[in-house]
Amino acid sequence: MISIDPSLQSERDNYKLLIGSIIPRPIAFVTTLSESGVLNAAPFSYFSIVSSSPPMLSIAVQRKNGVAKDTARNAAARGELVVHIVDESMAAAVNETAANLAPEESEIALTSLTTVASEVIAVPGIREAKVRMECVLEKLVALGGTEDAPPTTDLLIARVVRFIVEEEIYEEGRIDPVKLNPVSRLAGSSYAGLGKMFEIERPQ
Repeated sequence: MISIDPSLQSERDNYKLLIGSIIPRPIAFVTTLSESGVLNAAPFSYFSIVSSSPPMLSIAVQRKNGVAKDTARNAAARGELVVHIVDESMAAAVNETAANLAPEESEIALTSLTTVASEVIAVPGIREAKVRMECVLEKLVALGGTEDAPPTTDLLIARVVRFIVEEEIYEEGRIDPVKLNPVSRLAGSSYAGLGKMFEIERPQ
């Protein structure tokens, strides 16, 4: 085995080990509204479940040179966001929204995706997503950094206030994973589909 001390490596080298090891990662496609009403959309693979009671999600938004990204700024300012699960049919379009645009430009304009009004929050969702979760910001935690440097990450804890699920993938309260056909993130430019499935019973 190779032993590596992350404190002796660059951020990029640690990044390569993390994204190459922690795979596959689900992708959160997040929409937010700027204070001036511009719809921002961006994908994030540092994404997971925090709790089911209440339902909460975590999304880690990496800062760029210490500056918070539009998603984190907008979520903090308005307290709302919509999280979409990315499936294979929309993966290419979602990838287009990873472009670096100015805050007054909407990434949705780069794609053929269409917006839809949310039920209980002001931020619109994306119609093509088979699962979208309307959320309010429970907490934003700035992480990383030192006394001499600003934080490197904004951790968003989002509480789900409405699940919107495509009827064809919903069966007796459960999501059919095959019909959802989710896409996950690997390293570099690589993605993965659902792949092989198997079951192991948990011990009593």
